[in-house]
Amino acid sequence: MTAAAITEAPADTVAEAAARMWQQQTGSLLVMEGEKLAGILTERDLLRCTAEGIDAKSTAVSEVMTSDPVTIGPDTPLRDAAEVMFQKWFRHLPVVSPGGEVVGVISLRDLLTVVAEGMDEPETLQTLTGHKLVRDRRLELIEHGDLD
Repeated sequence: MTAAAITEAPADTVAEAAARMWQQQTGSLLVMEGEKLAGILTERDLLRCTAEGIDAKSTAVSEVMTSDPVTIGPDTPLRDAAEVMFQKWFRHLPVVSPGGEVVGVISLRDLLTVVAEGMDEPETLQTLTGHKLVRDRRLELIEHGDLD
């Protein structure tokens, strides 16, 4: 889990949020309203804004963020966190205490680090040959209208 990159203002512009994400080298930004998690803005949200021609300098983060995001608790087993992320196609998942305090964010990079550190033998790219990669499966779901 990594420390969360946070903005205190849902009224910040998408451009300001993107600059903050770039400065902090993070793929997501948690949007807070006071002490409450109001939403999450991700790289995919920024990509969607660009693709749809949304003016990032005049559009508020609150207009494009995911409101009321799915969260997990700090005691959630890694396997369960990974399952949520894979089922919902998330790359970033906020971690929130039972009292509602933001603890951090778990990312796919965090999960990959755990997997890589636990490997006994080095794998090769050859082991992927013939396997349908996650991106390919996602594109198929989008093509069939099963995923936005």
